[in-house]
Amino acid sequence: MKTTRVDRIRETLADDILSGRLVAGFRLDEASLARRFEVSRTPVREALRELAAVGLVQTKAHSGAAVASVTTTRLVEMFEAVAELEAVCARLSALKMNAAERYKLEELHHHCGSLVHRNDSELYHAANVDFHAAIRDGCHNAAIEEAMATMRRRFSPLSRIQFRSEGRLADSYAEHDAVVRAILRGNAELAFQTMRRHVSGIQRAFDEYTKVIPRASVQVAE
Repeated sequence: MKTTRVDRIRETLADDILSGRLVAGFRLDEASLARRFEVSRTPVREALRELAAVGLVQTKAHSGAAVASVTTTRLVEMFEAVAELEAVCARLSALKMNAAERYKLEELHHHCGSLVHRNDSELYHAANVDFHAAIRDGCHNAAIEEAMATMRRRFSPLSRIQFRSEGRLADSYAEHDAVVRAILRGNAELAFQTMRRHVSGIQRAFDEYTKVIPRASVQVAE
């Protein structure tokens, strides 16, 4: 997966927000961010739009962007949407993937395994994106692929945080293994269920990590 300037800015800022380094209400000035990342304002503006879509940033007319008070409700909704869409992709991939696509999925899975042994969370995150993209491609449904690509891009910062939880790399790989086995066997229903469980695992790891985030950044919805 090729990382763009927008990707780099979005993931760095999301990490700052979710780790508590940037607290709710902190103003995100486009000019200052452009200097920080050594880019023009255009990729900064796009990154802020994507962060706003996932609820990490709020934008107001005439006042710019600021770190949002993220509610658990918004995050749960995002995880629910991703779980259902990813599960549908897995189900269709079990039915539609051709031989070359199945081979590619296996290769990506083995690569993820090598990164687990190296305990390389950064490279695993990138490989994880490629793994899920292969399943999206394998579903051979342009409408779902398009919707999932947008959702995954917004979801990426939340997914990345999961790997800060101890033992998550190995757990993620084991969950991937169950999904791969179901797809390669052509078991559509099992592929659907194992993918849903995988996204639930991501959410649990995310929740474990965010328990230590300052409440100024993440708030429980009443």
